Amino acid sequence: MGPVSATTSIDAPREDVFELLVDLAVRPAFTDHFIDEYRLERLESAGVGAAARFRITDRSFWMETVIAEVDAPYRLVERGRGGRVDRIPIATVWELVEGPSAETCNVSVTFVMEPQSFAHRTRGSERWFRRQWSRSLARLRALAESAEPPPRIEVAGADRLPS
Repeated sequence: MGPVSATTSIDAPREDVFELLVDLAVRPAFTDHFIDEYRLERLESAGVGAAARFRITDRSFWMETVIAEVDAPYRLVERGRGGRVDRIPIATVWELVEGPSAETCNVSVTFVMEPQSFAHRTRGSERWFRRQWSRSLARLRALAESAEPPPRIEVAGADRLPS
């Protein structure tokens, strides 16, 4: 499946939007319409090395993503694997460009799956993923523009009191 891209404009500073994206504990707040059973794999949920595992609901397969590169507040690269026995390499790239004023930014996401077999190629529809990522960006915009703190998930068994 070729690269799938979606773009939106957000009325919030680029640094604030980047903080939402770099923290995987916030990710279900804007992707839970197509991602289910989301689990953090590390105690530290932000920055290079943070990882999560989740299930794509309509496609019924699991994926794992790990933050591989962070160029704050411009670019975030995630790499991972998915499908049966994690045979399908995936990559997600988030790019943030400052808008006409310092209080706006343009966010684009590019998602790539590289299926190895014909069966995997037919399961990943580019159109379906484009719709889901576009909806996610709309939900991210609503989350970033609201004054409320974003909902977060935690790792089971982690300390409840900050140290």
